[in-house]
Amino acid sequence: MAKRKAQGALDGAATTKSEAFKKVKFNGAEQAAKSRRAPKAKASKAPAAVEATPLTTKSDAPITIQIVAGSYDRILHGVTATIHPSSSSFSPEVTFADTFLFNAHTSAIRCLALSPPSAPLPGQSQKVMLASGSTDERINVYNLSAHPPPSRADPDAALLSSLARRPILEDTRNRELGTLLHHSSTVTRLAFPTRSKLLSSSEDSTVAVTRTRDWSLLSTIKAPVPKVFGRPSGDTAPLGGTPSGVNDFAVHPSMKVMISVSKGERCMRLWNLVTGKKAGVLDFGRDLMQEIGEPRHSSGEGRKVVWGSSESEGDEFAVGFDRDVLVFGMDSKPRCRVMPDTRTKVHEFAYVKLDAGSGACVLAVATEDGRILFFSTALEDLDKKKSDDSKASPPRAKLLAQLGGKDAGVAGRVKDFKILQPESTPGIWYIISASSDGKLRAWALPRADLKPEEKKKSGKAKAAGKLLGTYETQNRITCVEAFVMIPRPEGVEESDVELEEPEAESSGDSDDE
Repeated sequence: MAKRKAQGALDGAATTKSEAFKKVKFNGAEQAAKSRRAPKAKASKAPAAVEATPLTTKSDAPITIQIVAGSYDRILHGVTATIHPSSSSFSPEVTFADTFLFNAHTSAIRCLALSPPSAPLPGQSQKVMLASGSTDERINVYNLSAHPPPSRADPDAALLSSLARRPILEDTRNRELGTLLHHSSTVTRLAFPTRSKLLSSSEDSTVAVTRTRDWSLLSTIKAPVPKVFGRPSGDTAPLGGTPSGVNDFAVHPSMKVMISVSKGERCMRLWNLVTGKKAGVLDFGRDLMQEIGEPRHSSGEGRKVVWGSSESEGDEFAVGFDRDVLVFGMDSKPRCRVMPDTRTKVHEFAYVKLDAGSGACVLAVATEDGRILFFSTALEDLDKKKSDDSKASPPRAKLLAQLGGKDAGVAGRVKDFKILQPESTPGIWYIISASSDGKLRAWALPRADLKPEEKKKSGKAKAAGKLLGTYETQNRITCVEAFVMIPRPEGVEESDVELEEPEAESSGDSDDE
C-alpha cells in the first residue's frame, strides 16, 4: 500500500511540475560523514565580568532549535541545537548535531526563508517548508520536519555517525521538493508571508508570487530599472549591465501593502498587493543621506526594509543603509535614525516583539564589529538633541543593550541572526547568530536585560545575554534561518517515513490573492 501511494505521489508531481522540479532525498548523513575533520562543538562560557540574569523556565524539557545556514561555498547546512536546562539557572547546556549537509546550488547561497508549520492533525507530523535562493538564479524548495530528529537511529546511520567527528541526527522526513525557475538573475530575497504563498525578488527587477500548493507562478511584479546617473566617463559596463534589481522587500502584516528597495535608486517603492501595481514612491533626501553616512557619490540605495510597530505610534518601518538605519512612520516621514555613529557597517536588523499581547517592539541590529544592538524606537525614548544648523535632523533611537562584541570574544562580523521566543520560556529569548567566519553561536537573553537604564559615563551600551555555545561550520556563512521544533505528538512514530501529500490550506488565504 505504501509503495502504491509513493508511486502515485511521484507520478502526480511529474505531471504538474517542470522538468527541473524533481524529488530527491537529503543526503545529509553521508556528506556529514565525509566532511572535513573538525573538533566537537563545545559550549562556550560568557565572561565572568558580566552579571547574568537568572534564566528561569516553565519546564525542564529540552528545547530543540533547527538551524539552517547557507554559505558562499554552495553548502546548505542543517544543525540542531538542543538546550538542556540544568540545576543551575545560570548555565543551561547546549549540544549541537548535524541534520543535513550538502551542495544545494551551483554557486553562492544568498537567502533563505522558512514557512509557518503545517496545521496539527491527529496522527500526522507537522512540516516546515524551506526555500533557498542563490546567484545561480534558482530557488530550491524543501520540506523539513517540525519535530526533533528521532533518537533511535537505524544501524547504517549509527555507523556513519560513529565515523564522523561530529554528532549526526538525520531525519528521513527531510526531503527536497524541487526547483523553481521564476527568475533570470540572482535571487536576493525570499519570504513566506503565509504558508500558501512564497514571494521572491531578484536582480532582474521582479518580485514573483508563487502558490505553494502546486508551485505555480501567480503573478510577477516588475520594478522599474533605474536610469543611468552619475556613471564615470569611460564606463565599460555592457548594455543593461548597470546596477539594477530588487535588494529587499517587506510585506505588511495586513498582506495588502509591500515596500521594496532597489539597486541604484535613492528611494523606496510602495506596492498594492491587491492590484499588484505601484502605489507610490518615496525619495530619500540628499541632506538626510549625508547625515547617515551616505556621501554624494555613494549609491544611497536602501539595502533592507522591515515592518515593525511602536506601542505609542503604531506601525512603522525601517530602511537599512550601509552604515545606518532610518525608521519611518506611516506618514512616510523619518521618525528617527538608529545607529549612534557611522563607524561600523550594518549587516542585518529585525523587529522583535517585547510581549505577544502588546505591539511594543525593539529593533535589533547586527554590525560589522560582532555586536547585536537593541534599540527602542518609541517616541518617549528618542534622543532629541538640538542642532545649531537650520536643517532639522531626525532624533536618535535609544540604545538599550548590546549582545556580543569584543568583550564577549566576538570580533568578526555578524552576517545574520534569528531571535526565537519559545513558549516554555516566556521571559527568555534565544538568539542564533551567524558570522562570516563560519561560526554559529547560541545565546540566551533574558528580557529583563533590555530594561532602560541611565546612560553610563563611558557611553558604552549595557552588556546583556549569555553565550550558550559555539558551533564551527567551516563555511563562509551568508544567511541563516532557525525555528523552535515542536515536540512530537502522540501517535506519530519516530521512524515513520511520510511521503508528500496535498496540504489543506489552513491560513484562510485565497489562491487568487
